[in-house]
Amino acid sequence: MKKRIISAIVALIIVVPLIILGNYFFAFGVCVIAMLAYKELIDLKKSHNEYPKLMITLGLLSMLSLVLSNYQDFTIYRAITYQVIAMILLSLLIPIIFYRKDKYTSRDAFYLVGITLLLGIIFNIFIVIRNRGLYLFIYLLLIPMVTDIFAMLGGKYFGKHKMCPKLSPKKTWEGAISGTLCGSVVGIVFYSLLVGNLTFRVVIITILLSIVGQMGDLVMSKIKRENDIKDFSNIMPGHGGILDRIDSIIFVFLMYMFLLII
Repeated sequence: MKKRIISAIVALIIVVPLIILGNYFFAFGVCVIAMLAYKELIDLKKSHNEYPKLMITLGLLSMLSLVLSNYQDFTIYRAITYQVIAMILLSLLIPIIFYRKDKYTSRDAFYLVGITLLLGIIFNIFIVIRNRGLYLFIYLLLIPMVTDIFAMLGGKYFGKHKMCPKLSPKKTWEGAISGTLCGSVVGIVFYSLLVGNLTFRVVIITILLSIVGQMGDLVMSKIKRENDIKDFSNIMPGHGGILDRIDSIIFVFLMYMFLLII
């Protein structure tokens, strides 16, 4: 417990100022976190073969170029972004013809393309939304954080019916409902006070974000189960890895970007 508290305090001391400062400070911090998340997915040995160092480097550079591309707008269809995506596909797929099949296969290439695009888009979204407004960013952070806390407490004190026992034995329907209720209420109140006018659409979106955040947690649990690991890494003692801490946050931000077009 002591290690867990200390690592959480250290993380907050580092992350909170970057979020408040925004701009290039935040972008730099996001790139560092993205690189750590990239390493965690590269280390999932059951998902792919051992990568050549050159391909790991190309994947990393490709991801960072996507993270930092066109983050001044919500659109993803401008030329520079398509150029980055084209570069990623070419640089990670073409090399399969030069490596032996036991060194870098098409399966490996598709996995590398997948995590590069996934992490590149996710962390690019973080920067885009932070540039749109500090309070909007905090609103989207609060929903999964409060949801996770009260889902844990609700499951601990009221949980009787298991939600997904094979993926996450401790999760219960009672906990999930408690988390959604509390996460939604806190998110709605924060939005109405500091972000914008409260509408029925905002209420529905907030509830959906809370639900999808919990699904994201289960998706990451599924990935860990498939790779026979408890945590993605131990970079935060007592908490696990980067992806263990931001699993639900990732899906909340992705869902929010999707709902912008509705």
